[in-house]
Amino acid sequence: MELNSMDTVNMPIFGNTLKLMKFWSYLFVHNWRRYMAMAPYMIINSTQYVDIYLSTEPLDFIIRNVYLAVLFTNTVVRGVLLCVQRASYEKFIEMLKSYYIQLLESDDPFIINLVEETTRMSNFIGRINLMMGTCTCIGFVTYPLFGSERVLPYGMYLPLIDEYKYASPFYEVFFVIQAIMAPMGCCMYIPYTNMVVTFTLFAILMCRVLQHKLRSLEKLKETQVHREIIWCIRYQLKLSGLVDSMNSLNTHLHLVEFLCFGAMLCVLLFSLIIAQTIAQTVIVIAYILMIFANSVVLYYVANELFFESFEIAIAAYESNWMDYDVDTQKTLKFLIMRSQKPLAILVGGTYPMNLKMLQSLLNAIYSFFTLLRRVYG
Repeated sequence: MELNSMDTVNMPIFGNTLKLMKFWSYLFVHNWRRYMAMAPYMIINSTQYVDIYLSTEPLDFIIRNVYLAVLFTNTVVRGVLLCVQRASYEKFIEMLKSYYIQLLESDDPFIINLVEETTRMSNFIGRINLMMGTCTCIGFVTYPLFGSERVLPYGMYLPLIDEYKYASPFYEVFFVIQAIMAPMGCCMYIPYTNMVVTFTLFAILMCRVLQHKLRSLEKLKETQVHREIIWCIRYQLKLSGLVDSMNSLNTHLHLVEFLCFGAMLCVLLFSLIIAQTIAQTVIVIAYILMIFANSVVLYYVANELFFESFEIAIAAYESNWMDYDVDTQKTLKFLIMRSQKPLAILVGGTYPMNLKMLQSLLNAIYSFFTLLRRVYG
Protein backbone atom coordinates (compact mmCIF):
# COMPACT_ATOMS: atom_id res chain seq x y z
CA MET A 1 0.00 0.00 0.00
CA GLU A 2 1.30 3.45 -0.94
CA LEU A 3 1.92 5.86 1.90
CA ASN A 4 -0.39 8.49 0.43
CA SER A 5 -3.28 6.03 0.49
CA MET A 6 -2.63 4.97 4.08
CA ASP A 7 -5.86 4.53 6.02
CA THR A 8 -6.00 7.16 8.76
CA VAL A 9 -7.38 4.67 11.29
CA ASN A 10 -4.49 2.26 10.63
CA MET A 11 -1.62 4.69 11.13
CA PRO A 12 1.02 2.64 13.03
CA ILE A 13 1.81 5.45 15.47
CA PHE A 14 -1.73 5.26 16.93
CA GLY A 15 -1.73 1.47 17.41
CA ASN A 16 -5.29 0.36 18.17
CA THR A 17 -6.44 3.70 19.56
CA LEU A 18 -8.21 5.02 16.48
CA LYS A 19 -9.64 1.58 15.74
CA LEU A 20 -11.36 1.61 19.14
CA MET A 21 -12.55 5.17 18.52
CA LYS A 22 -14.00 4.11 15.17
CA PHE A 23 -15.59 0.94 16.58
CA TRP A 24 -17.48 2.94 19.21
CA SER A 25 -18.24 5.56 16.50
CA TYR A 26 -16.63 8.47 18.34
CA LEU A 27 -14.54 9.29 15.26
CA PHE A 28 -14.79 8.61 11.51
CA VAL A 29 -18.24 6.97 11.67
CA HIS A 30 -21.61 7.95 13.11
CA ASN A 31 -23.89 5.13 14.23
CA TRP A 32 -25.77 3.59 17.17
CA ARG A 33 -22.67 2.34 19.02
CA ARG A 34 -21.86 5.83 20.27
CA TYR A 35 -25.25 6.15 21.92
CA MET A 36 -25.18 2.59 23.24
CA ALA A 37 -21.92 3.42 25.02
CA MET A 38 -22.73 6.94 26.23
CA ALA A 39 -26.43 6.94 27.11
CA PRO A 40 -26.24 4.24 29.84
CA TYR A 41 -23.14 5.88 31.30
CA MET A 42 -24.79 9.28 31.48
CA ILE A 43 -27.82 7.75 33.20
CA ILE A 44 -25.71 5.74 35.64
CA ASN A 45 -23.51 8.75 36.40
CA SER A 46 -26.60 10.80 37.29
CA THR A 47 -27.88 8.07 39.61
CA GLN A 48 -24.44 7.83 41.25
CA TYR A 49 -24.59 11.39 42.54
CA VAL A 50 -28.15 10.91 43.80
CA ASP A 51 -27.06 7.69 45.52
CA ILE A 52 -24.14 9.50 47.21
CA TYR A 53 -26.47 12.24 48.43
CA LEU A 54 -29.02 9.79 49.86
CA SER A 55 -26.57 7.08 50.93
CA THR A 56 -26.67 5.48 54.38
CA GLU A 57 -23.86 3.04 53.62
CA PRO A 58 -20.58 2.92 55.59
CA LEU A 59 -18.09 5.71 54.98
CA ASP A 60 -15.65 3.54 53.00
CA PHE A 61 -18.31 2.68 50.41
CA ILE A 62 -19.44 6.32 50.14
CA ILE A 63 -15.84 7.43 49.56
CA ARG A 64 -15.35 4.74 46.92
CA ASN A 65 -18.59 5.74 45.20
CA VAL A 66 -17.40 9.35 45.11
CA TYR A 67 -14.23 8.21 43.34
CA LEU A 68 -16.19 6.15 40.81
CA ALA A 69 -18.69 8.98 40.22
CA VAL A 70 -15.87 11.44 39.44
CA LEU A 71 -14.20 8.86 37.19
CA PHE A 72 -17.45 8.23 35.34
CA THR A 73 -18.00 11.99 34.96
CA ASN A 74 -14.53 12.35 33.45
CA THR A 75 -15.27 9.46 31.08
CA VAL A 76 -18.59 10.97 29.99
CA VAL A 77 -16.99 14.40 29.45
CA ARG A 78 -14.39 12.81 27.17
CA GLY A 79 -17.08 11.06 25.15
CA VAL A 80 -19.23 14.18 24.83
CA LEU A 81 -16.21 16.26 23.82
CA LEU A 82 -15.35 13.79 21.07
CA CYS A 83 -18.92 13.83 19.79
CA VAL A 84 -19.25 17.63 19.84
CA GLN A 85 -15.82 18.28 18.29
CA ARG A 86 -15.69 15.22 16.07
CA ALA A 87 -15.06 17.21 12.87
CA SER A 88 -12.24 19.21 14.51
CA TYR A 89 -10.55 16.06 15.80
CA GLU A 90 -10.81 14.33 12.43
CA LYS A 91 -9.39 17.39 10.65
CA PHE A 92 -6.51 17.52 13.12
CA ILE A 93 -5.76 13.81 12.71
CA GLU A 94 -5.76 14.18 8.92
CA MET A 95 -3.23 17.03 9.27
CA LEU A 96 -1.08 14.89 11.55
CA LYS A 97 -1.35 12.05 9.00
CA SER A 98 0.05 14.26 6.23
CA TYR A 99 3.02 15.25 8.42
CA TYR A 100 3.53 11.61 9.41
CA ILE A 101 3.63 10.48 5.76
CA GLN A 102 6.13 13.23 4.91
CA LEU A 103 8.47 11.91 7.59
CA LEU A 104 8.04 8.30 6.43
CA GLU A 105 8.94 9.36 2.88
CA SER A 106 12.19 10.97 4.05
CA ASP A 107 15.40 9.58 2.59
CA ASP A 108 17.26 10.36 5.83
CA PRO A 109 17.82 7.15 7.87
CA PHE A 110 18.07 9.15 11.10
CA ILE A 111 14.58 10.62 10.62
CA ILE A 112 13.16 7.18 9.79
CA ASN A 113 14.69 5.85 13.02
CA LEU A 114 13.11 8.72 14.97
CA VAL A 115 9.69 7.88 13.49
CA GLU A 116 10.09 4.18 14.35
CA GLU A 117 11.21 5.01 17.89
CA THR A 118 8.24 7.33 18.44
CA THR A 119 5.85 4.71 17.02
CA ARG A 120 7.21 2.06 19.39
CA MET A 121 6.92 4.41 22.36
CA SER A 122 3.34 5.38 21.48
CA ASN A 123 2.27 1.75 21.07
CA PHE A 124 4.01 0.73 24.31
CA ILE A 125 2.26 3.46 26.31
CA GLY A 126 -1.05 2.53 24.68
CA ARG A 127 -0.70 -1.14 25.67
CA ILE A 128 0.32 -0.28 29.23
CA ASN A 129 -2.67 2.04 29.64
CA LEU A 130 -5.07 -0.58 28.29
CA MET A 131 -3.60 -3.16 30.65
CA MET A 132 -4.01 -0.79 33.60
CA GLY A 133 -7.57 -0.07 32.50
CA THR A 134 -8.33 -3.79 32.34
CA CYS A 135 -6.98 -4.30 35.85
CA THR A 136 -9.15 -1.42 37.08
CA CYS A 137 -12.24 -2.96 35.46
CA ILE A 138 -11.49 -6.20 37.29
CA GLY A 139 -11.14 -4.18 40.50
CA PHE A 140 -14.54 -2.54 39.94
CA VAL A 141 -16.22 -5.93 39.76
CA THR A 142 -14.31 -7.81 42.47
CA TYR A 143 -14.09 -5.11 45.15
CA PRO A 144 -17.61 -5.76 46.57
CA LEU A 145 -16.89 -9.48 46.86
CA PHE A 146 -14.32 -8.79 49.58
CA GLY A 147 -16.54 -6.53 51.67
CA SER A 148 -18.55 -7.43 54.73
CA GLU A 149 -21.81 -6.11 53.25
CA ARG A 150 -23.77 -6.73 50.07
CA VAL A 151 -23.08 -3.87 47.63
CA LEU A 152 -22.92 -3.30 43.89
CA PRO A 153 -19.61 -2.52 42.12
CA TYR A 154 -20.65 1.14 42.04
CA GLY A 155 -23.54 2.90 43.68
CA MET A 156 -26.80 3.59 41.82
CA TYR A 157 -30.02 5.21 43.00
CA LEU A 158 -32.92 3.05 41.85
CA PRO A 159 -36.28 4.50 42.96
CA LEU A 160 -38.89 1.96 44.11
CA ILE A 161 -36.37 -0.88 43.76
CA ASP A 162 -34.55 -2.53 46.63
CA GLU A 163 -31.59 -4.02 44.80
CA TYR A 164 -30.21 -5.60 47.98
CA LYS A 165 -33.32 -7.59 48.85
CA TYR A 166 -32.32 -11.23 49.19
CA ALA A 167 -35.60 -12.64 47.88
CA SER A 168 -35.35 -10.79 44.55
CA PRO A 169 -32.97 -11.14 41.58
CA PHE A 170 -32.40 -7.38 41.31
CA TYR A 171 -28.96 -7.48 42.92
CA GLU A 172 -27.65 -10.16 40.55
CA VAL A 173 -29.17 -8.46 37.49
CA PHE A 174 -27.67 -5.06 38.28
CA PHE A 175 -24.34 -6.64 39.24
CA VAL A 176 -24.10 -8.26 35.78
CA ILE A 177 -25.13 -5.01 34.05
CA GLN A 178 -22.46 -3.05 35.91
CA ALA A 179 -19.85 -5.73 35.17
CA ILE A 180 -20.63 -5.35 31.46
CA MET A 181 -20.56 -1.55 31.62
CA ALA A 182 -17.07 -1.44 33.18
CA PRO A 183 -15.09 -2.52 30.05
CA MET A 184 -17.27 -0.26 27.88
CA GLY A 185 -16.23 2.66 30.06
CA CYS A 186 -12.60 1.60 29.77
CA CYS A 187 -12.95 1.77 25.97
CA MET A 188 -14.16 5.36 26.35
CA TYR A 189 -11.56 6.50 28.90
CA ILE A 190 -8.24 4.87 27.94
CA PRO A 191 -8.20 5.45 24.13
CA TYR A 192 -8.70 9.18 24.62
CA THR A 193 -5.65 9.32 26.90
CA ASN A 194 -3.64 7.29 24.38
CA MET A 195 -4.70 9.61 21.56
CA VAL A 196 -3.62 12.76 23.41
CA VAL A 197 -0.30 11.13 24.35
CA THR A 198 0.28 10.22 20.69
CA PHE A 199 -0.47 13.79 19.61
CA THR A 200 2.17 15.07 22.04
CA LEU A 201 4.73 12.40 21.11
CA PHE A 202 4.36 13.37 17.47
CA ALA A 203 5.00 17.04 18.33
CA ILE A 204 8.16 15.90 20.17
CA LEU A 205 9.14 13.93 17.06
CA MET A 206 8.80 17.08 14.94
CA CYS A 207 11.02 18.96 17.42
CA ARG A 208 13.71 16.28 17.11
CA VAL A 209 13.50 16.33 13.32
CA LEU A 210 14.11 20.09 13.42
CA GLN A 211 17.05 19.66 15.78
CA HIS A 212 18.56 17.03 13.47
CA LYS A 213 18.14 19.25 10.41
CA LEU A 214 19.81 22.19 12.14
CA ARG A 215 22.71 20.09 13.45
CA SER A 216 23.26 18.77 9.93
CA LEU A 217 23.69 22.21 8.33
CA GLU A 218 27.45 21.90 8.43
CA LYS A 219 27.24 18.90 6.07
CA LEU A 220 25.56 20.97 3.36
CA LYS A 221 27.11 23.17 0.72
CA GLU A 222 27.04 26.88 1.41
CA THR A 223 24.49 27.44 -1.36
CA GLN A 224 22.12 24.92 0.26
CA VAL A 225 22.30 26.18 3.85
CA HIS A 226 20.01 29.20 3.43
CA ARG A 227 17.37 27.10 1.66
CA GLU A 228 17.53 24.48 4.44
CA ILE A 229 17.10 27.13 7.15
CA ILE A 230 14.03 28.49 5.34
CA TRP A 231 12.64 24.93 5.29
CA CYS A 232 13.28 24.66 9.05
CA ILE A 233 11.43 27.93 9.70
CA ARG A 234 8.43 26.70 7.72
CA TYR A 235 8.54 23.39 9.53
CA GLN A 236 8.69 25.21 12.85
CA LEU A 237 5.53 27.09 11.84
CA LYS A 238 3.84 23.75 11.12
CA LEU A 239 4.94 22.49 14.53
CA SER A 240 3.67 25.60 16.29
CA GLY A 241 0.34 25.32 14.47
CA LEU A 242 0.07 21.66 15.47
CA VAL A 243 0.55 22.48 19.16
CA ASP A 244 -1.90 25.40 18.95
CA SER A 245 -4.50 23.07 17.44
CA MET A 246 -3.89 20.53 20.21
CA ASN A 247 -4.48 23.21 22.81
CA SER A 248 -7.67 24.45 21.16
CA LEU A 249 -9.02 20.89 21.23
CA ASN A 250 -7.92 19.78 24.69
CA THR A 251 -6.91 22.65 26.96
CA HIS A 252 -10.23 22.99 28.83
CA LEU A 253 -10.53 19.23 29.23
CA HIS A 254 -7.01 19.21 30.69
CA LEU A 255 -8.24 21.64 33.35
CA VAL A 256 -11.23 19.41 34.17
CA GLU A 257 -8.96 16.37 34.38
CA PHE A 258 -6.44 18.24 36.52
CA LEU A 259 -9.20 18.93 39.06
CA CYS A 260 -10.64 15.40 38.73
CA PHE A 261 -7.20 13.83 39.20
CA GLY A 262 -6.66 15.76 42.43
CA ALA A 263 -10.13 14.87 43.71
CA MET A 264 -9.84 11.17 42.82
CA LEU A 265 -6.38 10.81 44.33
CA CYS A 266 -7.54 12.42 47.58
CA VAL A 267 -10.54 10.09 47.73
CA LEU A 268 -8.41 7.02 47.02
CA LEU A 269 -5.87 7.90 49.68
CA PHE A 270 -8.70 8.27 52.16
CA SER A 271 -10.07 4.89 51.03
CA LEU A 272 -6.63 3.42 51.66
CA ILE A 273 -6.77 4.63 55.27
CA ILE A 274 -10.18 3.14 56.01
CA ALA A 275 -9.92 -0.09 53.95
CA GLN A 276 -11.14 -3.03 56.06
CA THR A 277 -9.39 -5.98 54.41
CA ILE A 278 -6.12 -6.71 52.65
CA ALA A 279 -7.98 -7.45 49.41
CA GLN A 280 -9.69 -4.04 49.50
CA THR A 281 -6.34 -2.38 50.21
CA VAL A 282 -4.78 -4.10 47.18
CA ILE A 283 -7.66 -3.03 44.92
CA VAL A 284 -7.48 0.59 46.13
CA ILE A 285 -3.73 0.59 45.43
CA ALA A 286 -4.48 -0.70 41.92
CA TYR A 287 -6.93 2.19 41.46
CA ILE A 288 -4.26 4.67 42.59
CA LEU A 289 -1.66 3.20 40.23
CA MET A 290 -4.04 3.35 37.27
CA ILE A 291 -5.16 6.94 37.75
CA PHE A 292 -1.62 8.05 38.67
CA ALA A 293 -0.01 6.29 35.69
CA ASN A 294 -2.49 7.86 33.24
CA SER A 295 -1.81 11.36 34.55
CA VAL A 296 1.97 10.99 34.93
CA VAL A 297 2.31 9.85 31.31
CA LEU A 298 0.38 12.90 30.09
CA TYR A 299 2.44 15.31 32.19
CA TYR A 300 5.72 13.60 31.32
CA VAL A 301 5.29 13.80 27.54
CA ALA A 302 4.02 17.39 27.85
CA ASN A 303 7.11 18.21 29.91
CA GLU A 304 9.33 16.62 27.23
CA LEU A 305 7.70 18.73 24.52
CA PHE A 306 8.33 21.87 26.60
CA PHE A 307 12.09 21.18 26.81
CA GLU A 308 12.54 19.64 23.35
CA SER A 309 11.20 22.87 21.83
CA PHE A 310 13.99 24.73 23.70
CA GLU A 311 16.53 22.38 22.14
CA ILE A 312 15.65 23.71 18.69
CA ALA A 313 17.29 27.06 19.50
CA ILE A 314 20.30 25.30 21.02
CA ALA A 315 20.72 23.11 17.93
CA ALA A 316 20.58 26.20 15.71
CA TYR A 317 23.16 28.04 17.82
CA GLU A 318 25.52 25.05 17.83
CA SER A 319 25.66 25.04 14.03
CA ASN A 320 28.61 26.78 12.37
CA TRP A 321 26.64 30.01 12.02
CA MET A 322 29.83 32.13 12.07
CA ASP A 323 30.84 30.66 8.69
CA TYR A 324 27.62 31.69 6.91
CA ASP A 325 26.98 34.91 5.00
CA VAL A 326 25.17 37.79 6.70
CA ASP A 327 21.75 37.04 5.17
CA THR A 328 21.94 33.40 6.29
CA GLN A 329 23.00 34.45 9.79
CA LYS A 330 20.02 36.82 10.04
CA THR A 331 17.64 34.09 8.91
CA LEU A 332 19.10 31.66 11.44
CA LYS A 333 18.85 34.33 14.15
CA PHE A 334 15.16 34.72 13.33
CA LEU A 335 14.65 30.98 13.84
CA ILE A 336 16.52 31.10 17.17
CA MET A 337 14.38 34.01 18.37
CA ARG A 338 11.19 32.13 17.50
CA SER A 339 12.46 29.12 19.43
CA GLN A 340 12.94 31.13 22.62
CA LYS A 341 9.22 30.79 23.33
CA PRO A 342 8.75 27.13 24.28
CA LEU A 343 5.87 25.08 22.97
CA ALA A 344 3.60 23.98 25.79
CA ILE A 345 0.46 21.94 26.29
CA LEU A 346 -1.76 24.27 28.30
CA VAL A 347 -4.15 23.52 31.16
CA GLY A 348 -7.17 25.78 30.95
CA GLY A 349 -5.46 27.83 28.25
CA THR A 350 -3.13 29.37 30.84
CA TYR A 351 -0.79 27.06 32.75
CA PRO A 352 1.80 24.89 30.95
CA MET A 353 1.36 21.19 31.63
CA ASN A 354 4.68 19.92 32.99
CA LEU A 355 6.16 17.93 35.85
CA LYS A 356 6.53 21.03 38.02
CA MET A 357 2.77 21.56 37.90
CA LEU A 358 2.18 17.89 38.71
CA GLN A 359 4.61 18.11 41.64
CA SER A 360 2.71 21.07 43.07
CA LEU A 361 -0.53 19.12 42.90
CA LEU A 362 1.01 16.04 44.51
CA ASN A 363 2.43 18.16 47.34
CA ALA A 364 -1.04 19.53 48.06
CA ILE A 365 -2.55 16.03 47.95
CA TYR A 366 0.13 14.66 50.28
CA SER A 367 -0.58 17.42 52.80
CA PHE A 368 -4.26 16.48 52.65
CA PHE A 369 -3.41 12.79 53.10
CA THR A 370 -1.20 13.53 56.12
CA LEU A 371 -4.05 15.47 57.73
CA LEU A 372 -6.51 12.62 57.12
CA ARG A 373 -4.10 10.04 58.52
CA ARG A 374 -3.77 12.02 61.74
CA VAL A 375 -7.53 12.33 62.07
CA TYR A 376 -8.56 8.80 61.06
CA GLY A 377 -5.35 6.80 61.45
